[in-house]
Amino acid sequence: MLRRIVSLGQQAAEGQAEADDNMSPSPGEEVQSPQDSKNSGGLASVFKGLASATKLTRSTPSPVQSSGPSMNTNLAEQLNDAKAVHGLPPHHVDAFDQLRRGSISERVAAAQQLRHAVVDYPLNPVLDIWYAAKDMIDPSNARATRTAGWELLTACVKHDSSTDLERKEYFQTITAPAHPEDFHLQLAALVDLTNHARILSGFEYDVFPLVTFWLRSKFDSVRVARKQASRSKGKAVASGEDKDFAELFAYTTDLVKFNFGVIGDDAARALIDAMLKICMNTSGSEDLKACIGVLGAIVTFGAIPNDKLKDCVQVLSSIHCLVPSLQKDSWHALSMLCRSHNGHAVVRLLLAVLNSLPADADKKKEGIREVRGALSVLHKLVSKNTDKGYPAVPYGLLVDGLSTVVKTTASWKIHLDVLRLTNVLFNDPKGNVNPMLSDEDWAALFEVVVACIQSFVSSASTTATDDLARSSATRENSDTSEAILFREVIGLVSRLEVLLTEQRTLLQRQDCITFFTKINKILPDSAATLVLDYFKQFRCCYPSDLEWEANLRLVLDVLFANRARSSQLRVQALQVVTEVYDMVELVHEQLEPDFVPNLVKSLLRDIAEEVDIDVLQDIVSFTTTIASTAAHPLFNYIIDTLHTVLVADPLRSPVSPPASRPPSATTAPDQARGTVGQTPSNVVAKGYVQIFMRVMHSDVTKAIRIFHLLVAMARTNTGETDARLTAMKLLFRLRADWANRVYITTFTETENLATLLYRTDGSLAKRLNEETVQAGRLSRGELGGPGRVSRGVSFGQGQPQERSYSDRSFSVRSGSSAKGATPKYQQTWSASDLDVLPEAPSRTASTVLYSDRLSNVPEDHEDAAAVDATLPTFEWLDAVIDLVQHGCDWELYSYLLVYLPSQLSNHGIFRGAINQILELRKTVCELIRTNSFSEPPSTMGLRRADVAICLFHTLTMVISYHHHFQKAEEDEIVSTFVRGIATWERCAKCCIHALSICCYELPMSTSKALVTILQRMSQIITQPSVAIHILEFLACLARRPSLYVNFREEEYRIVFGICSRYLQYAREKRQSSRMSTASDPTTPVFGTATLSIDGQGHPNASDDLPQYVYALAYHVITFWFLALKIPDRVNYVGWITKNIFTDIDGSQVAEEQAQITIDFMQRVAFADIEESEDDTFFTEGHYGEITKKRWLIGNSIVTVEQTLASGWAQITKRQPSGTSSYTIKESLKPPPAHQERLGNEIVGRDGNPDRGIRVLPSHILMQILSALPQCTDQARPIPLPDDETVNRAIKLFDLNSTVDGHKVGVIYIGENQTQEAEILANVSGSREYVEFLDGLGTLIKLQDAKFNTQGLDRQYGMDGEFAVCWRDRVTEIVFHVTTQMPTNLERDPQCTYKKRHIGNDFVNIIFNDSGLPFKFDTFPSEFNFVNIVISPESRASFVATRQRAPKSVRESFYNVQVLSKPGFPEISPASDTKILSLKALPDFIRLVALNASVFSLVWASRAGGEHISSWRNRLREILRLRDKYGAKNTAHGPSPSPPGTALSGLPTLNAASVHFDTSRPGSTVRDSFSSLRRSSVATFFSNTSEPNTHSHRSSTLSTAPTESTETMHPGSCDTLVDKLDFSKWA
Repeated sequence: MLRRIVSLGQQAAEGQAEADDNMSPSPGEEVQSPQDSKNSGGLASVFKGLASATKLTRSTPSPVQSSGPSMNTNLAEQLNDAKAVHGLPPHHVDAFDQLRRGSISERVAAAQQLRHAVVDYPLNPVLDIWYAAKDMIDPSNARATRTAGWELLTACVKHDSSTDLERKEYFQTITAPAHPEDFHLQLAALVDLTNHARILSGFEYDVFPLVTFWLRSKFDSVRVARKQASRSKGKAVASGEDKDFAELFAYTTDLVKFNFGVIGDDAARALIDAMLKICMNTSGSEDLKACIGVLGAIVTFGAIPNDKLKDCVQVLSSIHCLVPSLQKDSWHALSMLCRSHNGHAVVRLLLAVLNSLPADADKKKEGIREVRGALSVLHKLVSKNTDKGYPAVPYGLLVDGLSTVVKTTASWKIHLDVLRLTNVLFNDPKGNVNPMLSDEDWAALFEVVVACIQSFVSSASTTATDDLARSSATRENSDTSEAILFREVIGLVSRLEVLLTEQRTLLQRQDCITFFTKINKILPDSAATLVLDYFKQFRCCYPSDLEWEANLRLVLDVLFANRARSSQLRVQALQVVTEVYDMVELVHEQLEPDFVPNLVKSLLRDIAEEVDIDVLQDIVSFTTTIASTAAHPLFNYIIDTLHTVLVADPLRSPVSPPASRPPSATTAPDQARGTVGQTPSNVVAKGYVQIFMRVMHSDVTKAIRIFHLLVAMARTNTGETDARLTAMKLLFRLRADWANRVYITTFTETENLATLLYRTDGSLAKRLNEETVQAGRLSRGELGGPGRVSRGVSFGQGQPQERSYSDRSFSVRSGSSAKGATPKYQQTWSASDLDVLPEAPSRTASTVLYSDRLSNVPEDHEDAAAVDATLPTFEWLDAVIDLVQHGCDWELYSYLLVYLPSQLSNHGIFRGAINQILELRKTVCELIRTNSFSEPPSTMGLRRADVAICLFHTLTMVISYHHHFQKAEEDEIVSTFVRGIATWERCAKCCIHALSICCYELPMSTSKALVTILQRMSQIITQPSVAIHILEFLACLARRPSLYVNFREEEYRIVFGICSRYLQYAREKRQSSRMSTASDPTTPVFGTATLSIDGQGHPNASDDLPQYVYALAYHVITFWFLALKIPDRVNYVGWITKNIFTDIDGSQVAEEQAQITIDFMQRVAFADIEESEDDTFFTEGHYGEITKKRWLIGNSIVTVEQTLASGWAQITKRQPSGTSSYTIKESLKPPPAHQERLGNEIVGRDGNPDRGIRVLPSHILMQILSALPQCTDQARPIPLPDDETVNRAIKLFDLNSTVDGHKVGVIYIGENQTQEAEILANVSGSREYVEFLDGLGTLIKLQDAKFNTQGLDRQYGMDGEFAVCWRDRVTEIVFHVTTQMPTNLERDPQCTYKKRHIGNDFVNIIFNDSGLPFKFDTFPSEFNFVNIVISPESRASFVATRQRAPKSVRESFYNVQVLSKPGFPEISPASDTKILSLKALPDFIRLVALNASVFSLVWASRAGGEHISSWRNRLREILRLRDKYGAKNTAHGPSPSPPGTALSGLPTLNAASVHFDTSRPGSTVRDSFSSLRRSSVATFFSNTSEPNTHSHRSSTLSTAPTESTETMHPGSCDTLVDKLDFSKWA
């Protein structure tokens, strides 16, 4: 029997569990995930609050009363009197008897036996057994007896044949008070009697009161058991009671489900009261769940009485809100209730709870619970669709209720529920807005939300709300009340953001924006952005809006001033303010005068604490706009306030400058460095620069104030490096025009110096590539293994594994620590940067700001005050001097080194800083003299010499201020350059260039140091990189005879010795090139190899194109020979001859250039006369019959024209270097009278001798030009036939000019001209241009010109009437001056006739008066290799140049820079910008143009061979005639290009000695060149023997001959030199 009862209990529990599990959601209900609610912290704690709630009235039912004792007695007696028991098997009859009369143990055994019989035999006497056993369940019996009795009775009640009367008996018996321990047996019997509450016949109206009574009494016993169990830590009793209680709830639920129709109103109320009481007092969730099940069954299968509806709704709502684990169950009951006929009543009850909340609700927990429950149900209800039967919730009543709640109570939990309800209105489970909100006003609802969060938002500071936002963003599970409320509000705001973004025409858009503004302190940036967009779109901050001031205050004080907000939002807020300011500027007269100052003060409040670079940039940009036009008080306030950033920033920043700081070591907030790593100080510095650029044209006071600040910023060592650099970027770009008006330039001409310091993109990329290659070599050396022997080479630089070119960084690692970390240096500026200044500067000069007071404006002039407002540029130069003297951060120091020379080239800007110029000169000279200037960082890969080069460039620019210097100061400048020639190898070139300028600008000081200069140059002639520059300097010096007027023989020897050395160098380069070509045919031919690059990124011409060195060396020899006085020239012939015809290894060299040089020396050694020409009157008309004959004598063509009768003769000698013509007559005396006539004399008609033919041309030859004996074939005259071939050859010979001809274009660029056509259309130029042309050459008429006009028309005037030409004894230049050529824009708008000349000129001189930088491709041409650009140091307009006084014109200075075609080597002292006076300009430019033209001719011919000069062409014509008409057995070599040629007319030489021996190994050439390097320069120049004595070879030339070298005996060499040295027999 016990097992059956237990089984029934288990089935009931399982059935209940299955019912719970299979209970489908109500229609329209969503399944709630576990995450939707939190687990309860403990059921007991949840319901402790409920325990104190209002007690529900109890209705304890009376025990079921029997129908009467008489009936029972009679029935028992009848049964006892029965004599036989029917229906029992015989073996059970005894058991029945024992049940009736046996002992306790026998009855228990009989009961167990009969229990099975009742089940197995349907016809058994059930009622008899019932009455026999009913007393066994008496509470006084033992437990075993009771158990056996209950099991037997339970089996009896299952009998199907029981009548209603019997069932009544059964019911009364089993429901009578029993032992408490037997309740589960009692309940099991009732369950079986009613067939699980399905059959109540016989006692229909008695069950519900009974169950209600049992529920109440059992709940009390369960509570007691639970308390005892909790105290004794024993769960057995409590578990049994709980199980019985659960089975009772299950039965009750079934009872309601199957029989609620028979329940009366009172019984229903009693049952509901019992359920509510249990709910209010229980501490177990299972009890609540069971009660919910019963109530749900009542709602589903019956109806809740109206007077109990409110209580049920409140309890279910409270459970739904407070017990997350039962939300589903409670909502199931509530949903059924809402979809019933009581649905609208439920809504009214819920809203009534909200609206009827008393003022002291916070003091009553019941009220809080009810409100929260109502809100919880409403939250669920509004998310349901009314189409599924749920009642609608009125929007107005709901908002009123919510408003009442938030105003009445301060409970944050209620506020949280309100926010959650609001959120579900805007975002239902399907992501839609509740339809009830469509056409409603949202303002009231948003007021409710604001009230919910007002308590903690209003009291929280900006920092606190920011911390709250970060806390909620980073900790979603934060359990603080503020964080939970904040998340709900942010969820609502996010939803509204989506609505505002997706629905541009949202009806309630203004309500949303207003709501955002009210919760501005916790408003996320995305929502604040929408507010700003709305304000901007509808101009809410404009004066036209009634709330514009409040809105503007919101933008300024809340959104912008909150530094916790994002940069983007604050910048957008500032943009709104900026637009308002622009609008206010239009109506400022209608506003308060303090509006703008107050606005500025709001923006600049605590600006020193601003660390957001993006925001600070916009603040500074806006305030600089205001400051540019503001009155001086406001301007000063802005400037002073921004200056606080400069003061505070160094305190916040690390000590080390950002340039040298590793990228990963940036300190302070990340925002403080911005995306490009700039500091707040730099932002302010850019603002100052921007203000200066704007006010310099309008307000002198403001401009000077800013100038003082920028100078102080650049000068101080405590400021941020990037800020100081920004100040320098402006200060170094200040310039002044001819009228001292200040302007800002964007063209600084610093490319070369920037390249030297790796401050251009190209040079930096090259440097990084070199580091990569070097690092690769180093890594290969490390991985080479033990089998590879490493060389003892120390690598000074390396490269890390990864580097970004945009980083502009260098890294260096030493060989000893190659595997270690590599320090990196971060560059902060590059000359290739485009955004150097904050904005593009104006191209016009300021009309109010001057660099110096104009001398032509008197002090009492009405404009004197304005003119006197000068910019104190001397302060800037003082700061520069201080930085140069004491040094500074390398980023600043390198910038100074690169840009200072360019600024010094503008005299106008420093016209009022002469004292500082003097100090700068002294400082630079002292630094170089003492070698005390700053050294570059080791990580940069730079050397000390690189810094020295920059200082030398600065000093070069200082030369142009020489009219302010004393003689001693000029001497110091020159001596400084002289010192630099030999102190630093890399500085030699720039020092030589500077000395070239000194030749023109400081002639006296240069002359004084000239001997020292030559000695220093002689010490570095073994450096191939300076060969061209030394020779160009000597060429320049040769044309300045006043400098070397006091030269002695030793000084001239140095000059000729330097040239000889470079000739030997050129020969060595040629020989090594030929030998490498012979050994490897793939090797590029000499002259076509890739050019090497010097230290500044220029191809080195002297390395790979030595033809120019070769030609220039002979050119210098020629001119310096002419520089000698006529009596002294012959003394140098032998010495020069020996050096140009003797190679370094002692072998003889007979080059074409050497031959024409000695030929020219022969022509000018004893005379300084010009070329002679034929006598035009030497004709047969004047002299009678003339006979002519020609001979080849040596390297000359001699023509003798002899008159037959008069004895007159004209001798024309055509040599390679010129043509000489002489008219002579032999003075014949009459024959004596006694002289006998010759027999062959012809007698005339008169009988006298005919004397018509007395002298033939050969007579003159034999008597004067070629005496006997003729020992060698080369010395014998070779007669030339008088035929057409020879005549044509002579004509061709005469077409070769006796001077080297060059053509150079001269182009004038007018003001603001940039296009080719408009430039070529110029027909005139400035006064300075005209004066320059006058000094450049001589104006020659082109009509019938007898010289080579280099393509200019000489007949029809197509190229103008005149041309500017220049010529000396060796060279002739024709200048193609475009302003002198005809201009017809109607027929030739593109000026192609002019372009055909300058487009084919290798060299063009550009006189640039445009005020703009000249671009090399302005005149596109394949043949323009070099453009020599001349620009005034202080720009002036065309009208201004016309108005300048002549004295001012003569004293003007010009910048000169040689621009070369890409890939073209650096070949001029003006490759870096130089500055010269107009007085010296023509001579200097002419020399530069000449050298550039010579080099261009060599360069243009490098691919196809070499350039052949006019003299060499003439020599070759002579050699061709000798080859054709000379003796056939004469051995002479062919006529190759130098350094080897035929020695026609010279002694016979072995071809192997005449030409370079290509069989000599390369080591021989290297050894000979090495000997050149090792030789003592002093020994080389110590040969002071007399020129006409036969001196042997210098010790410098003595090299041991190798076995493979064919060398002649020294005597043979001396013989050759003796035969060439005409000074010995002249």
